[in-house]
Amino acid sequence: MKHQELTSRIIGICIKVHAELGPGLLESVYEEAICYELTKNNIEFKRQQAFRVKYDDKNMGKGFRADIIVENKVVVDVKSKDMIAPVDSKILLTYLRFTGIEVGLLVNFKVALLKDGITRLILDRKPSLP
Repeated sequence: MKHQELTSRIIGICIKVHAELGPGLLESVYEEAICYELTKNNIEFKRQQAFRVKYDDKNMGKGFRADIIVENKVVVDVKSKDMIAPVDSKILLTYLRFTGIEVGLLVNFKVALLKDGITRLILDRKPSLP
């Protein structure tokens, strides 16, 4: 499945979950509902996947846990907060860089219309200049 088709399916699932549950619940509730819908739709995913971080060739241990990774192609970062801060997007980009996954969805469920709470990010893999 291509990224665009997969992200469209994930967004559709998130919209369904938001329509059913509404805004303002804990992130873990939305994450659980999304995973339930992914399972119902036979979409492969990993939940709360831990990733190790290396710095200067030294293993720093587990640096973060990704909320949901769908088909090893999309990282879904689930939020339920009044406002998404600019750093939230930067954090998701860091997750993409360390996982090697190119596409991420930042989904904030604490909004009236979920379409206003979805940000799609793509890791820019431009080669560095010498």
